[in-house]
Amino acid sequence: MNKNYDYNYDEEHKVLIKNYYGTITLEDIINSWRFAFENDLIIKGCKGCILDYRNAEMNIEAKVSKQISSFYRENISYFKNQKIAILTNKPHDTMVSMLFRREDIGYESRPFSTFKAALDWITR
Repeated sequence: MNKNYDYNYDEEHKVLIKNYYGTITLEDIINSWRFAFENDLIIKGCKGCILDYRNAEMNIEAKVSKQISSFYRENISYFKNQKIAILTNKPHDTMVSMLFRREDIGYESRPFSTFKAALDWITR
C-alpha cells in the first residue's frame, strides 16, 4: 500500500489537518482514516478536520460519495459533531465533496478552496 497522506494537528486551533498527495481512491480515504483511528490521531477536544486534496487527484466517481458517507456514519464515534472542511481546487473534487455533504448525518462537511476559509469555518 502506498501511503499518500500525512497528518498534522494544529494545537492552537484544535484542528486535525490531513494532506493527500497523488491519485486518491475510495480505498485510500478509508485506509487513511483507519490509520488515524489505530494511531489515536483524532484527539479529544478536536474541533474538526481539514482534508486537503489540493495536491491530489481524486480518482473517485461521484456515486462513491455515498460510500464515503456510509463509512463516516459507521464510525460516527470519531466524527460526531465534527466539522469536516474539504479543501480542493479541482471542479471534479469539489463536486464529489458537495455530493458527500448531502449525506451528512451527525457531522457537518463543506468544500473550500482556501485553507484560511476552511480554518475560519471550523473555529468559529
